[in-house]
Amino acid sequence: MTPFVSLEGKRALVTAGTRGAGAATVALFEELGARVLTSARSKPEALPDEQFFAADLTQAEGCTALAAAVRERLGGVDIIVHMLGGSSAPGGGYEALSDQEWQKELDLNLMPAIRLDRELVPEMQARGSGVVIHVTSIQRELPLPEATTAYAAAKAALSTYSKSLSKQVSPNGVRVVRVSPGWIETESSVDLARRLAAEHGVDVEQGKQMIMDSLGGIPIGRPSKPAEVASLIAFLASDRAGTITGTEYVIDGGTVPTA
Repeated sequence: MTPFVSLEGKRALVTAGTRGAGAATVALFEELGARVLTSARSKPEALPDEQFFAADLTQAEGCTALAAAVRERLGGVDIIVHMLGGSSAPGGGYEALSDQEWQKELDLNLMPAIRLDRELVPEMQARGSGVVIHVTSIQRELPLPEATTAYAAAKAALSTYSKSLSKQVSPNGVRVVRVSPGWIETESSVDLARRLAAEHGVDVEQGKQMIMDSLGGIPIGRPSKPAEVASLIAFLASDRAGTITGTEYVIDGGTVPTA
């Protein structure tokens, strides 16, 4: 029986695929038949050497080296998933954000996708096929002024860039799609819940509830699981989604209010 979704024979690059939703995406892509290369600054012991390339993608040189590794190890790429993102900016609102902090957020959340696409998408266009998935964030619509202004602005820029890229390359057979997660229950987010719980003398579940409350609540009552985000990405990367391009899919349990 033919599976509903297959990535058999596809060559995929997933950035930041060693933890959280990135690791879940790598695992699911492999399960569905893809050959996957992923990257981070350091390799987890459990990840096979042939599946990993160490690179600092906040630097132009790291993106160039990763693109070269894609060509050498995979012989090209059919799917790119830009999972890399995050924030190290201090709290305190806009006044706490120096030029250096702004640049760090852009270098992590925007520039790696731009640089890798510039390296790899022309080969997709020349071949007439390919899928590029940019992982954005609901923070682009729902920023938290105290803590995520720069991160949210960088993700908004990524979303706008992605839309523009889709208009340019979709006529050449390359689909460009955005996935916009809300809070994902990763190792780091659970660690945050533990810290909040310890600070306030409550249990971990109450710590998680504090995070949900800070987002204005999650109607389904829980964060997304990494595997759920990976499942959406895998569908969008598959031939089942062959006419989907230029749009953004929110996976946030209903966090962002809509009409």
